[in-house]
Amino acid sequence: MTKEDLIEKMAESAGISKLAAGKSLLAFVNGVSTALKNGQKVTMVGFGTFSISQRKARKGRNPRTGKEIMIPETRSPKFSAGKALKSAVKLI
Repeated sequence: MTKEDLIEKMAESAGISKLAAGKSLLAFVNGVSTALKNGQKVTMVGFGTFSISQRKARKGRNPRTGKEIMIPETRSPKFSAGKALKSAVKLI
């Protein structure tokens, strides 16, 4: 499903225009991004939790040269599915 498909589904489901659904989706994405950037968690009961995963600096190897390099500390977004979402996509 693409972003356009999702916007169309949202507009249909909520009975609103595609423009309004697109603005709503953009507002949601921006809200989650801003919260994560500020180090906050975003929890949507039943759907899931967006959070930040912190990776410490570590040593690695350049696969081309075999030379040891230092990989810097980094933060990356993480999503944990909620119980309702997990059960909705279960195969059985």
